Amino acid sequence: MTGAACAAVLAAGPALAADVSVQRVWQFTHATAGGVEGQKAEIVAHDDRTDTLWVAGVVGVDVLDRSTGQRLAVIDVRHLGAVNGVAIRDGLAALAIESTVDRTLPGVVAFFDTRTRLQSGAPVVVGSLPDMLVFTPNGRQVLVANEGTPNPRPTPAGLSDADPVGSVSIVDVHTRAVTTLPIDASIPGYDSLRLFPAAGTLPTQPATYGAYDPEPEYIAVDTDARRAYVTLQEANGVAVLDLEARAFTHIFGLGLKDFSLPGNEIDPSDQDGRIELRNVPAFGLYQPDTIASYRHRGRTYLVMANEGDARDNGDGDSEDERRGSSGNASIEYVPDGSELGRTNFSNVESVRGGPLVKFGAHSFSIRDTAGRVVYDSGSLLDREAIRLGVYDDGRSDNKGVEPEGLALMHVEGRVLAFVGLERTLKAALAVFDVTDPLAVRHVGTVVSDGDRSPEGLTAFTVGHRHFVAVAHEVSDTTSLFEVTVFKGRGTAGGPAR
Repeated sequence: MTGAACAAVLAAGPALAADVSVQRVWQFTHATAGGVEGQKAEIVAHDDRTDTLWVAGVVGVDVLDRSTGQRLAVIDVRHLGAVNGVAIRDGLAALAIESTVDRTLPGVVAFFDTRTRLQSGAPVVVGSLPDMLVFTPNGRQVLVANEGTPNPRPTPAGLSDADPVGSVSIVDVHTRAVTTLPIDASIPGYDSLRLFPAAGTLPTQPATYGAYDPEPEYIAVDTDARRAYVTLQEANGVAVLDLEARAFTHIFGLGLKDFSLPGNEIDPSDQDGRIELRNVPAFGLYQPDTIASYRHRGRTYLVMANEGDARDNGDGDSEDERRGSSGNASIEYVPDGSELGRTNFSNVESVRGGPLVKFGAHSFSIRDTAGRVVYDSGSLLDREAIRLGVYDDGRSDNKGVEPEGLALMHVEGRVLAFVGLERTLKAALAVFDVTDPLAVRHVGTVVSDGDRSPEGLTAFTVGHRHFVAVAHEVSDTTSLFEVTVFKGRGTAGGPAR
């Protein structure tokens, strides 16, 4: 662990006022003596009652002192399965745990008292492969995104070859009663989603494919605790959940981003000997991972990190992804040696004579609750990584910097968005003032030495001090950053793209 605050800097553009300061307070490495073997750093949550950070990492949870970064306790959950997420409210920690016997089996949510760190009651059964969970703002319910991913194919002996239905579980915190709602064709708008072909087939035209169901990735809850918004990442959509009715009301698809338009440039190749953003005749599926919500002038807005993701069949391969003809698979009508010859494309949407469609939007965006884009960062995230010397050209053929995690911070009457870039040479957090979604301002980018691949972020306040904690899945480190906003030094920002 190190407390070197100078190892993280806020690299702001030359035209920006110095109205926000971000400094690293400490960094903790989870692969240290006294922990659980195999512990990772994936999702982090803050408990305001004990002022501790709980970091979930597959085999267990490390409990860290917020002020010092010292590990206070280790919670081993291997007897329950693999922990994918943690959320905390009113002294109660909820852990999302998948089955390690057969991941198509139902998972569980286990509750722990944050003071005693002892389990609170028996685990409750939820859907298959619970990946993320969140408390509602009133603390009465826990919502669980059950991804429902199949086992690897060919299926190892003894494991199910089923593809479980993706679902959301609603857990009553008081009674521990569970309602699990599937994401299926009965929900209005289901046909707006990007679905998948049957195994081993390639399409001749982009059309309806229903062999695979959508897989919930992340959940944001409106501040009035009436609605939740669920990202269906691979299917490129969002499902809207009415919490009072305990039913999905509708789904909206997210459409395509046009990389031929000015402001939407990408670098399409990892082997052309250059790092250069340029417009190309291709489109991108937004496919957000993390989603968050906030209100401005009485209206709810949704903030999304548009990472992109091909559907994983469980063994590191995917059945809806193909490279250009000089890559490791073939779309025969992408000319060998062309600037798109190395780009990963979707074999569902990319068809002969039609548009070429890749995964991810290289951006974060803000949408209204009808799904309309209010702001998109365009090529800014890739461009900033190049400027700061942390762009990984080896990912140019795929999804660029891959914005994955995000957190919103309410401070001094403003709303700041912190966007974690998963695929950079050093960990990078892009900081935006999103107070007014029609006047978003890029504040700067935090580059953090010793950290790699930010996965989970959380923003919180202790007293009058404001913090962002970040768990990094490649370096297996957690870093705490203190954020200071100086009143009167900022500007309102420019127009939304």
